[in-house]
Amino acid sequence: MSDYGGGDHEDHDDTGFDYEPPEYDYIDNEPEDYVEPEQEHGENGYTVVNGDGQPAQGDENVVVSGDPNAGASKNKVMLQQRKGKIPNEERTTTPYMTKYERARVLGTRALQISMNAPILVDLEGETDPLQIALKELAQKKIPLIVRRYLPDGNYEDWTCEELL
Repeated sequence: MSDYGGGDHEDHDDTGFDYEPPEYDYIDNEPEDYVEPEQEHGENGYTVVNGDGQPAQGDENVVVSGDPNAGASKNKVMLQQRKGKIPNEERTTTPYMTKYERARVLGTRALQISMNAPILVDLEGETDPLQIALKELAQKKIPLIVRRYLPDGNYEDWTCEELL
């Protein structure tokens, strides 16, 4: 008997279902390749495309990738690449570690320690990676660099030894 109130039909199978899935021809429904074979290839065999996924023409901003979504933020990426590191003598930000930088440094270092990175302080029976990272931070032994990005796109690098 059917779920729709009708009697037995000839189109149902042995399991009692009346639905028969349609046959698909997978060869005809394959998606087209994103990169045309006749497009020119740039360095390393990658096709040079613009942000819309079209082959790049001339000297316009290009993304070396096949991902059209990578071009959505291409101007921001290009801007960050042009800006650079501020020399240590010209740094303007405060030499104090913020609570966010402290949390990030401790978490990163604790993860490294849990993955068997060399420990730079005496353990004294300590086994918790976070406690070991706290001890390393107190002794200014953490081998990480904090990178602070400024609003103009430049950045300053501070070692954990320099930050208070």
